Amino acid sequence: MSLYSACVSPTDVGATPEPAAAPATTGQNRRVSVRRLGLVDYQPAWDAQEQLLAETLATKTLNRQRQEAGELPEPTANYLLLCEHPHVYTLGKSGKPEHLLLDEAGLTAHQATFHRINRGGDITYHGPGQLVGYPIFDLDNFFTDIHRYLRLLEEAVILTLAEYGVRAGRIAGLTGVWLDFEEGAANPRKICAMGVKCSRWVTMHGFALNVNTDLSYFGYIVPCGITDKAVTSLRQELGHAVPLAEVQDRLLPHLARLFGASLATESAL
Repeated sequence: MSLYSACVSPTDVGATPEPAAAPATTGQNRRVSVRRLGLVDYQPAWDAQEQLLAETLATKTLNRQRQEAGELPEPTANYLLLCEHPHVYTLGKSGKPEHLLLDEAGLTAHQATFHRINRGGDITYHGPGQLVGYPIFDLDNFFTDIHRYLRLLEEAVILTLAEYGVRAGRIAGLTGVWLDFEEGAANPRKICAMGVKCSRWVTMHGFALNVNTDLSYFGYIVPCGITDKAVTSLRQELGHAVPLAEVQDRLLPHLARLFGASLATESAL
């Protein structure tokens, strides 16, 4: 099992990542089942990820047995869950509890919940108006490079924001998508956070893009443990709300092209 931070990345973030090459073998399944869940509590969405991860890992175990018996393997599936959550704070495995600045009474007063979870990174916030994406991808179907995977997720968000006239990019040493991102810029601010878990090359958790997010909720945490940089949203940058479904529709083609995938929308949970 590997955990990858929602906050820290390699320093080679300036280069545009190469899209995934064509499948190397007929056994690679590049089909991604997209499930648009709408507004859903955090725990059911987490449970759904864990179930899909377990099913994929079970298939990989059976495939190893099939190959040892001289049989053909069964293709593993890939999923993308898209949703938004009620107000919730999540703390990664390497996070510091003191980076949540609310006690139980404060959480209740702000109608928020708190979860310790099994991704890398520190604390972050999810809430209404934020587009959250949970790819459960078997990277054996694409490429076995978790850092490239993160860079492609970032690139899909960067290209989506460009369609709204918002110039975004990366900051060396920090995962996620940022505005005013050049070295020495006066006001760097994060618009999309990322944090993943990878088990035997199967991913879970993912990205959180602030679209119409109530940014005041970030004031009750030290986001990703970073004290000197702000957060922003697409709404704040444009001066008006943007339909979340529209952002999803613009994001999906970029993900499909970058990962060399075909997308198929399925029913929700």
